Amino acid sequence: MLEKLKYELSRIIKFTSAWRKETVIIFVSITILQTISYYYTSRRFFRRNFFYQYFPNETEALNYEFLYWFTGDFIVFFVLPLLLIWFIHKSRPAEYGLKLGDIRAGINYTLLFTIIMLIILWFVTSNRVFVEKYPLLKNARFDTSIFWLFNAGFLFYMLAWEFIWRGYTLFGLQKEFGSVAVLIQMIPFVILHNGKPDLETFSAIPGGIALGLLALRTGSMIYGVLIHFFVMLFINWLSVIRFKYGIYGTGFSDFLEVITRTFN
Repeated sequence: MLEKLKYELSRIIKFTSAWRKETVIIFVSITILQTISYYYTSRRFFRRNFFYQYFPNETEALNYEFLYWFTGDFIVFFVLPLLLIWFIHKSRPAEYGLKLGDIRAGINYTLLFTIIMLIILWFVTSNRVFVEKYPLLKNARFDTSIFWLFNAGFLFYMLAWEFIWRGYTLFGLQKEFGSVAVLIQMIPFVILHNGKPDLETFSAIPGGIALGLLALRTGSMIYGVLIHFFVMLFINWLSVIRFKYGIYGTGFSDFLEVITRTFN
């Protein structure tokens, strides 16, 4: 029995010894980091441990809930991967997409993707069920200052979100899997959209692939940050206007009314 166990262990060691060290570190670390985020830096964790215990005012508690989420996930998905790159991989962040890369291509594709998404979202946000989901921080619907602070926080969150998937994961795995790494990073990206409106989750499949290809094409994950942020800003802004004034049409007159209401 002992000999058989030794034999099986030797086979496992022989099998896994061919694995590339950097690839193993990336797969294991992103799994650990995502688990940390799920259990310790999520809005759910804040609600269970701090929401009612320390904040009797629900409005104030909601604001701090999102501040906790943005800050926590920024540390987990941006700061910690940076430390891994510097001290474990012994590399430069630029090798993982944290650079401007091909600026001209990046700007052109950012404009193209953003315009396409804004057109799509103009029609998607005509759905009342979709609009009721955004902004995630409901206080932002009624307070302009909170709205802009919330979106500024989302910018930092998006930087971390793009860096962990379109930076650390994509460029790290590209060294072994080539462009197929685009499909690998797309899978967790889509899974993490579960629980959002179904249309948004399904759209994360082509969206994740497109953002991955954009990162490889430009050599940078920065443009994915910009696209993701502009899309979320547009969703939040349009959802607020549609909700407050009941403008759910998609015609040109509805568009003019949205613009008028925005600047009133």
